[in-house]
Amino acid sequence: MPENRYDKAPRPGQGHFVAAPEDVTVGVVDAVSVDEAPTSMWREAWRDMSHRPLFWISAFMILVVVVISIVPGAFTSLLPRSGCELGSSLLPPSSEHIFGTDRNGCDIYARTLFGARASVLVGVLTTSFVVVLGTTIGAIAGYYGGWTDTILSRITDVFFAVPFVLAAIVILSIVPTRTSLAVALVLASFGWTTIARITRGAVLSVKNNEFVTASKALGMSRAAILWRHVLPNSAAPIIVYSTVALGTFIVAEATLTFLGIGLDPSTVSWGGDLSTGRSSIRTNPDIMFYPAAALAFTVLGFIMMGDVVRDALDPKARKR
Repeated sequence: MPENRYDKAPRPGQGHFVAAPEDVTVGVVDAVSVDEAPTSMWREAWRDMSHRPLFWISAFMILVVVVISIVPGAFTSLLPRSGCELGSSLLPPSSEHIFGTDRNGCDIYARTLFGARASVLVGVLTTSFVVVLGTTIGAIAGYYGGWTDTILSRITDVFFAVPFVLAAIVILSIVPTRTSLAVALVLASFGWTTIARITRGAVLSVKNNEFVTASKALGMSRAAILWRHVLPNSAAPIIVYSTVALGTFIVAEATLTFLGIGLDPSTVSWGGDLSTGRSSIRTNPDIMFYPAAALAFTVLGFIMMGDVVRDALDPKARKR
């Protein structure tokens, strides 16, 4: 029989050594502080975002747009409709008119600043309506399942099949007064389907976790479990989509207003200025440049913020 190599005496230097208990200090390394608060997903996300230059750049861009939207008068002493005289039509940039004047003699700089309020307001209102409606429908469909999921999913498919811009054009063409609230409601009526699907998928992936089972064992109602536990743990993709969608809805409002179907012509907005300046695009393209640049600056800030939030809340996205 072959010789058993384990029966041999250990070679020099290969002997086993067991340290005394008082010499073992591994427990100090592995010790967990019970006084420190546990790290949550949101704290980890903030820690990740705060170390990204792109986050601070996009946050600064959004902050600039928000401040201008709230207090545009702090950046200019002119009003968007003051001094609009045909004798001052198409003046070049000067100390009095930084960006020059448009065909109606209005100051382009003042109109660009004051136009941010209407465009951003429509974007914020639309996003708020979409998040509330889409999240509610998607959460109920995903959590309760069965015939509830079937009915709500088919309703979502019907609205999803309707072209978004075409539906907004048809509805707004028959609205007597196209205010910011009216435009936001119309856009939200056909823009909630995507977030409903995202919420439904997130809820489906969360509702079978252990903490949901534990909540059921404690006697909590299904509605309480949904709104207190399931939905908060499904909020990450909803927040990511909402950040990007806000910029998308600002573009949608500008597009509709440019076509003459969005906000009333009396409302100062970037889309309205783009529509007014297109008649002079060959001779004075700078009239359209400034509102278009402001619109692009705003949308870019929200899209960049959405990318940063997505990477922070979904680490798998960075590996794709």
